[in-house]
Amino acid sequence: MNKKDNIVRAAVKIFSEKGIEKTKISDIVKEAGVAQGTFYLYFPSKLSLMPAIAEIMVEKTLTIIKGNVQDDVSFSTKIEQIIDSIFMVTRDYNELQALIYAGLASTEHLKEWEAVYNPFYVWVSDLLREAQSEGVIRESIHVERTAKIMIGLIESAAEQIYLYDSDKDDQARIQKIEVNQFVKHALGVKD
Repeated sequence: MNKKDNIVRAAVKIFSEKGIEKTKISDIVKEAGVAQGTFYLYFPSKLSLMPAIAEIMVEKTLTIIKGNVQDDVSFSTKIEQIIDSIFMVTRDYNELQALIYAGLASTEHLKEWEAVYNPFYVWVSDLLREAQSEGVIRESIHVERTAKIMIGLIESAAEQIYLYDSDKDDQARIQKIEVNQFVKHALGVKD
């Protein structure tokens, strides 16, 4: 692992333990095992770490989704697997996601969000394009815009449960069913 990755991983750990406000750069570099000057070679401030942390989280999410979405199932089942995966990631990493949102919202780096999410958008766009070419979903959708809307909807629904609500397990099950039905209806999925 290179020094930049060490710094990012150390920041995640320290931010999670102390919070963004109470974390000092000296805490991060100590955890990363690098000199403070090395930190500044990669990041001008502690908040400038947020896009790098978000990128790791998006990569992890996409890896989990790709691992859970099976090639040999119907498109309808793939949608269910995507929804289940996003809910699982949001449940398992809810504190990190809340940290990322808080950090990005308090910086000028929020505009980098679209670039960080691009690999995820591309993957879902490709999935939608394939389903469209097979006649499984409506021809009229714009796959790139729809991919962004779909990801945003599913993540928002999962965050409502795992970042804000209380009775998580029962609510998550109900929320997943509703999101699944909504997405399939919006796409015009033909089973």
